[in-house]
Amino acid sequence: MDPLAAKTIAAATGATLTVLTMTPFDVVKTRLQTQPPPPPAPLFVHPPTPSKCCQPTGAPCVRSMSTYARPLLENELVCVWDHGHMRAERVNGFGDALLKVWRIEGVRGLWKGVGTSFVISVPSATFYMLTYDHLLRSVLPSLSFIPPAVTPMIAGVTARTFITSAVSPLELLRTNLQSTPVSPSNPHTLRSVLRSVRSLVAERGASSLWRGLGPTLWRDVPFSGIYWATYEKLKKELLDRGFTGAKVSFACGVTAGSTAAIVTSPFDVLKTRRQALLMSSAMTASSGGVRPPSATFPLLAQIVRTEGVAALYAGLTPRMAKIAPACGIMIACYDGVGGFLSRKN
Repeated sequence: MDPLAAKTIAAATGATLTVLTMTPFDVVKTRLQTQPPPPPAPLFVHPPTPSKCCQPTGAPCVRSMSTYARPLLENELVCVWDHGHMRAERVNGFGDALLKVWRIEGVRGLWKGVGTSFVISVPSATFYMLTYDHLLRSVLPSLSFIPPAVTPMIAGVTARTFITSAVSPLELLRTNLQSTPVSPSNPHTLRSVLRSVRSLVAERGASSLWRGLGPTLWRDVPFSGIYWATYEKLKKELLDRGFTGAKVSFACGVTAGSTAAIVTSPFDVLKTRRQALLMSSAMTASSGGVRPPSATFPLLAQIVRTEGVAALYAGLTPRMAKIAPACGIMIACYDGVGGFLSRKN
């Protein structure tokens, strides 16, 4: 088989397997990132009178000691639709959220948006891998002013910038499909989301479809640079020691993907929040409410001010649970299947 055709089939195979196996993690991550925190519990159920001492009997009275105390939120929230009622379910991390969505919404709830993921991920991942490979092996080596050590990083950054910009409107659709569970008043089917998108374009213009592109690029471009630089370095070291094959590619992909995911997690939260807010703010404005900020840095400041820095790492566990094996599966298929089909030739 022609090498280009072999690589194309290999990349499409890896993208298909990734979508089928990783969509539940993406759904839970999106839910955790888009749910607002509950209001802080009051310090006193019945506030004491100004003259009442807050300390136990016999202890020195310090009246302002606990005036602004606020309990830390140890658990995360996930929004579920349960027997006709929407509720914010308190969960103890990713595993508990996954089980509750499965129990209440069923298997379909965990694979919500999988069709859109196929439309986005399979062609975009295929073109991304082919673009990266072409830049790495054919284009950048011919440019003498680029040091070989940074060639993988530049190839990854360039390929990701182009592909992410092209599929940003489809990513907006997927985020809004996954952010809210199905309910009679808010079905969030593909048809209803498309209606919302049409209203959005009519109100704010076609450029609104690229809302969230800034945070997405802040997430994906550094991710790609870190990922490919780490991957190629690890793989070269293992090859020098005599380790080869798809297993090596998988291990290097998992390690590189995990490293890049941790560094870029805050930008993933910003991207998800901004795209989810784009729809909700339009509905808020139509009902006469106040629009929350959707610009990147005002949104970042609001999240840190109202929810703390930890909110920028919301959904990190499901994101890691998705990205680490997804990177391994994708690169192992690309190298393994592509190498096998090329050898068949």
